[in-house]
Amino acid sequence: MEGGKKRQDKDTSKGKKDASGTAPTEEKAKPKGRNTYRLEPHTKVQDSLIRDKAQAILTNKLQEATYDGASSPFLCASISEDILKAVKELDYDRYKYVVSVLIVEKANQAMIVASRCLWDDQRDTWVSAKCETDTFIALALVMACYYD
Repeated sequence: MEGGKKRQDKDTSKGKKDASGTAPTEEKAKPKGRNTYRLEPHTKVQDSLIRDKAQAILTNKLQEATYDGASSPFLCASISEDILKAVKELDYDRYKYVVSVLIVEKANQAMIVASRCLWDDQRDTWVSAKCETDTFIALALVMACYYD
């Protein structure tokens, strides 16, 4: 009888729910990191460094290019990835980045670019870089947003 009872105890532990109503698990999820409760970055983003990197990438990629409406979306994506990679190499802690690149053909028209977002004036920042050729204007916008 005891042998049957032991087997029954083993069998009943499988698939049963504990007092909290969840099935027992062998390993609980471990947190990725502890909260530091820090509200300020160790080093604040330096706008001039980001602007210089974005400007250098725009100039290197576009100085001898001509406008082509079909390939411009791919060129914008490539440039924005390069700028994002360069900015991440600066290794500012607790910042996330948004990079937007726009290429517009010169056709004697005006252009207005606007964006909106929630913003923390003390910690978040943005920079822009511009490259102009005979056939187009390219504008890169880099936003650095602090997260805690």
